[in-house]
Amino acid sequence: MRKQSGAQVFRITGARQGLAEDVRGRQRRYVISMSIRTLSVIAAAVLWNVERHVAFVALVLGILLPYISVVIANAGRENAPSLPSTFVPAPSRPILPPPPAPGEAAEPVPEGGAGPGQGGPNAP
Repeated sequence: MRKQSGAQVFRITGARQGLAEDVRGRQRRYVISMSIRTLSVIAAAVLWNVERHVAFVALVLGILLPYISVVIANAGRENAPSLPSTFVPAPSRPILPPPPAPGEAAEPVPEGGAGPGQGGPNAP
């Protein structure tokens, strides 16, 4: 009987496959391609005096397949595009207004000439 608990269970759908499973899959692909290479070299030897063109294609396949197999086997793990990014962008800072052009007042002057020293409400 299973224990029922109130803990929330999360399902991971975008996770990569395990490392052991990944290595096993790459080894399986390598063995399959090397078996095909062995069969193509044997076919080239058997067909050399019978069908020279087919034997030549099989020989070229037998020569090129080891390189392709090693490149595929050593390609590394697959990318998991559905995993969330670990990059956290820096918070954006507000943009400062551009500096005033020469000849412009740094602060706007209120209309009516009620600035300090001109008899406004704050005048002494």
